[in-house]
Amino acid sequence: MLKNIVKFMVGCGAGFLASAALADQPAPGHVPRQKQQAQQAPVIDARSPPANRWWTPGEGTPLPPVIAYPNSFGQVGVLNDAGVIDTQDHPFFEPIGENGRACVSCHQPANAMSLSVEMIRQRWHETQGKDPIFAPIDGMNCPDLPPGDSKSHSLLLERGLFRIFLPWPPKAADGSSIDPEFTIEVVRDPTGCNLHPQYGLRSANPMVSVYRRPRVAANTKYFTHQGFGVFSFIGKNGLPATRDPETGLPSGMNILSDARQPTLKTQAVEAAVTHLQFNGKLDEERLTKIVSFESQVYTAQVSHTGAGSLMESDTPPGFGVLNLAKGREGLLGNNVTNFVFPMSEAWRNPAPSPDPEITRRNEMRASIARGHDVFMFRTFWIKDAMHLNTVGLGNPTKRTCSTCHGMHMMGMDIVNGWMDLGTTNLPWAREEPLNPWNERKPQMPLFKITCKANVPPHPFLGRVFYTQDPGRGLISGKCNDVGAIVMQQFRGLAARAPYFSNGSAGSLRELVDFYDRRFNIGYTDREREDLINFLSAL
Repeated sequence: MLKNIVKFMVGCGAGFLASAALADQPAPGHVPRQKQQAQQAPVIDARSPPANRWWTPGEGTPLPPVIAYPNSFGQVGVLNDAGVIDTQDHPFFEPIGENGRACVSCHQPANAMSLSVEMIRQRWHETQGKDPIFAPIDGMNCPDLPPGDSKSHSLLLERGLFRIFLPWPPKAADGSSIDPEFTIEVVRDPTGCNLHPQYGLRSANPMVSVYRRPRVAANTKYFTHQGFGVFSFIGKNGLPATRDPETGLPSGMNILSDARQPTLKTQAVEAAVTHLQFNGKLDEERLTKIVSFESQVYTAQVSHTGAGSLMESDTPPGFGVLNLAKGREGLLGNNVTNFVFPMSEAWRNPAPSPDPEITRRNEMRASIARGHDVFMFRTFWIKDAMHLNTVGLGNPTKRTCSTCHGMHMMGMDIVNGWMDLGTTNLPWAREEPLNPWNERKPQMPLFKITCKANVPPHPFLGRVFYTQDPGRGLISGKCNDVGAIVMQQFRGLAARAPYFSNGSAGSLRELVDFYDRRFNIGYTDREREDLINFLSAL
């Protein structure tokens, strides 16, 4: 059954809004404050007509076992390990909140269970901005902006970013306030939300608004495992790890960009409370269905424009959705025993062929294999990366891409925790060039962070520094966590540009170039091309 690729339509999942019954549901203490703001935001007239490659909330189409969608590098596939799913009345696919969204709204199978900016723009034109993904609560730069105006949705339309609003000071799991180690000052607020009297830091319900990409709601067994790297303490700082509120087991802390939710179930509750503006009780039956679906669905590239099918028996074991579904979770892959993405010698050294088409295919496969080796073995100096150079490896340390992206089959960090590689904190975060030839204005907020006098300064950025997104710092209140982000998985990259939590890399080339600049790697043109080909095949 799993070997037959059939055409499938999928969608993008958004959030839900919780109700007064939150006390009966597993959710950290910050969620009630989020609910309060979510209920303040307006709800506009939204509709979601069927469209090519788009899964509409409530459409009720059965989800086949395997389905493939085209992208610029070939096709991405979604495999449902449980066979055909009846999506009618399924809580992942049904609009259960006030704004017409479902989970599938922002986790579209065509976009590897995430959402590409290309699909967002397509949806804007097809619905004149009426699709539920453009809901004011987080599909606008701020909920009070004029509906239907593309400028109100510029961060979503240009970088694929949804607004994430979090209470300040942070809230502990029991709802108590955390005394943060730093102060936060808004120095640039182009969206108007962080200084807004109703939605901002000075409101009666103080919130920080940051803007982030939807993460992939698939392949979850790999980042919710209880194997290697999941300990009772956080590998990066030695503090206690968050725990599953139902089982008491430590969490891998890899679900969200700031690790604020310990389990898929608690994440679903928060998503319902915020993104979907759901104002009822998300009961146990619906929560179980959502978690079960997310636990049985896998996504990866299933064919590559140059390399051919990734679903055949001779596909390298690290590639394709079939190999991904049967792979082992909880393994460290940055070694020559497991590898992160195991490669095939047949691809590295293909046999000569008189057929020009096969020769071209083999050349691409050899390039992908070389890109794999760049990822695994090409060393460079990593310097001033918080929660990497501070854990005993030295500063600088000579390592490879797979040092940080070491989870077998995923490319995430297998150890619970987060890092600041420079995507959100200045001076490395993407900023608009300040020169007479650039007419674009900065769109991202900018915050001034001041570490308090009773704590050590940030080891690499000092006591005062600037960030577009405080990252984990908004949850922990720790100065050293500001700008630190949980790494994203590498599967289905070709289907879901842009990249990084803030959408600052618009293409795989921009992603590679960021690291080349950040760590002064000095990739050759061939290394860069091979690495991009490798990433596009995952």
